[in-house]
Amino acid sequence: MMKPPNPERRSEKSHRATLEAALDLCAEQGYAQATVEGIAARAGVSKKTIYRWWPSKGAVVLEAVHEASLLPTAFPDTGDLAADLHTQLMGVIDMLQAPRVRSAFIGVLTEAQHDPALAGRLHCQWLRPRIDEFQDRLRRAQELEQVPHDVDLDITMDLLYGPIFHRLMVHLPLPDAVHMRKVIVSALPSLGRPPGGR
Repeated sequence: MMKPPNPERRSEKSHRATLEAALDLCAEQGYAQATVEGIAARAGVSKKTIYRWWPSKGAVVLEAVHEASLLPTAFPDTGDLAADLHTQLMGVIDMLQAPRVRSAFIGVLTEAQHDPALAGRLHCQWLRPRIDEFQDRLRRAQELEQVPHDVDLDITMDLLYGPIFHRLMVHLPLPDAVHMRKVIVSALPSLGRPPGGR
């Protein structure tokens, strides 16, 4: 006997197709021109299906960006904090330079300025987990005395990520690997000294 189609598998396929379509259309047309109708047509799903899963275009695109950035922005822990910070920061930069993500991410950031619901989703889904991961990694470094215990983690995060997002929003070239090494040492001078150095 033929097994009936698995609705969960079909739903997951449609869900994934919708996220891919959202990124594709943002890259091809720009975030502002992409519509829920267009995303639905590209994904082969109904507009009603999209609104059953997401409340707005911004929410669809945000989830697509989140999924696309999970691996590139993961925070490693090799024991070498300077190297781990550099790997993670360059992962963020690579993600933001990817054509399929850049337009989508900037569009979500811009729309979130006047959409409180989307701003809340952006904070909970994209920003807060990454802030927590950053702070957890820095606290482990503090426990190993790689970073002074009196370092303000919020300010350190602003110093490290500020150059990236400032340049992104004012349409300047994003920092390269050499520049980011300088940023890391400026934000955390202890990482620029040899072990045991003063």
